[in-house]
Amino acid sequence: MANGLQQAAVNSTEGAESEESRRLAQQRRAQRERKKQALHLQRESILSQRTSHPARRAALEAALVEIEAQIKALG
Repeated sequence: MANGLQQAAVNSTEGAESEESRRLAQQRRAQRERKKQALHLQRESILSQRTSHPARRAALEAALVEIEAQIKALG
C-alpha cells in the first residue's frame, strides 16, 4: 500500500513539472511570435518609406537586411 502511495506522489510531482514545462514552452512560443510580428511590422514600415537621398536609402537597406536576418533566425 505504501508503494502505491509513493508512486502516486511521484506521478503527481512529474505531472506538475510537465505542466510547468508546457506552460513555459507556450510562453516562449508566444513571445517568439510577438517578436516575429514586430519584426514584420518594422520590415513593412521600411519598405513603405520612399527616399531619394542615397545615405538614407543605404541606411534603410541595411536595416532591412538586419530585420530579415532576425526574422530568419526566429524561423
